[in-house]
Amino acid sequence: MKTLIIYTSQTGFTKKYAQWLSDRLKADIYELKDVQKKDDAFFDEYQAIVYGGWAMAGKTVKINWFFEKAKEWKAKRLAVFCVGGSPNDNPDVEKMLENMLTNEQKKYIKAFYCQGGFDYEKMNTASRLAMKMFVSALKKKKDPTEEEKTMVKMISDSYDISDIKYIEPIAEYLED
Repeated sequence: MKTLIIYTSQTGFTKKYAQWLSDRLKADIYELKDVQKKDDAFFDEYQAIVYGGWAMAGKTVKINWFFEKAKEWKAKRLAVFCVGGSPNDNPDVEKMLENMLTNEQKKYIKAFYCQGGFDYEKMNTASRLAMKMFVSALKKKKDPTEEEKTMVKMISDSYDISDIKYIEPIAEYLED
């Protein structure tokens, strides 16, 4: 099955997963900014198309471009993956995945999550400031929950919890 992987990445974690998946599936890989310039005929040669984006405020960045195109690709095997700073076993990840797709989209698109990390040095200024303000607000909170305390420890500094094993469910879905 000829597969296309499209991604957008701010700090490199989504790019890493897209590359791992491309290597595993021997798939073509493009950054979103490059594939947006392609005409519709470009996509015709692919039987499977995957979009990967990073998480911001519980949403996948720039995913609406893929959703608009996917309406015309229902006969293809479609998947999206989101890369974020939360571990895969965080209950909020399941909620985010559940809310990522509409009921109609769930009929022809499968969603996945891959834990990545934070790299404050590679974040753009607006994202870095927003995250630092969020951490500061959590630190100042009176009577924080255990979950909030853990979050503060986790996102106060850069970290990398990405692992190639998280591409396996995506690859298996695409290979079926």
